[in-house]
Amino acid sequence: MLTLAIGLLIPLLGTMIGAAFVFFMKDEMSFRVQKSLLGFASGVMVAASVWSLLIPAIEMEESQGTWAVLPASLGFLLGIGFLLLIDELTPHLHLDAATPEGPRSKLSRTAMLALAVTIHNLPEGMAVGVVFGGAEQGVGGITLASAIAVSLGIAIQNIPEGAIISMPMRAEGNSRWRSFCIGSLSGAVEPIGGLAVVLLASLLTPILPYMLAFAAGAMFYVVIEELIPEASSGQHSNLSTIGFAIGFVLMMVLDVVMG
Repeated sequence: MLTLAIGLLIPLLGTMIGAAFVFFMKDEMSFRVQKSLLGFASGVMVAASVWSLLIPAIEMEESQGTWAVLPASLGFLLGIGFLLLIDELTPHLHLDAATPEGPRSKLSRTAMLALAVTIHNLPEGMAVGVVFGGAEQGVGGITLASAIAVSLGIAIQNIPEGAIISMPMRAEGNSRWRSFCIGSLSGAVEPIGGLAVVLLASLLTPILPYMLAFAAGAMFYVVIEELIPEASSGQHSNLSTIGFAIGFVLMMVLDVVMG
């Protein structure tokens, strides 16, 4: 139980560490650093989706032969569709965007920036929860070590994500503590979502391959819709490419070594 609690809280700790950058950096985060961190976060999320979610989802159904890919395919598409729906129904503002997305709202820019990151963190929390749920049920060859690897990988990519949300909030005129708290709270949905999935793990065992792929699809949506466009626009996009490669390899190594 202690290991489970730590595993669910590690990603939130990563967000808090990143949000704490607001106490140590006087000026707004440099454009080059921002590009590198966005690319790094994208690489970690893609690697986690492939190595820790999609591949185990397919392997769990290998007895079905060529049909083994069906649950992973369907779950992946449902995950993308779910995040697309959330994106359409939630008013939010992306980094460096002039106008918000979603329905009209009277929320402040700060609140909508926080909502954008919260949307990002939802699938990450689900991914951690579903992997721990699989390890707890002992299915699909998912081990506790591999679940911890996913948790660590998400936490590592949450560090730049926490900084990317808290620093612009500081630039918007918020105090350092307010920027830190809002940046940290944007990651609170991760352990909450993860715990909910774990608690339902025994009921979800028959559809665990779909859940794994669902989380992968949701994470891919965030990468394709949000992170990569922000990382590739403007100058220094090559830094985001380098960051992506480093993040992908780091997550792949974590999964293989600890899995």
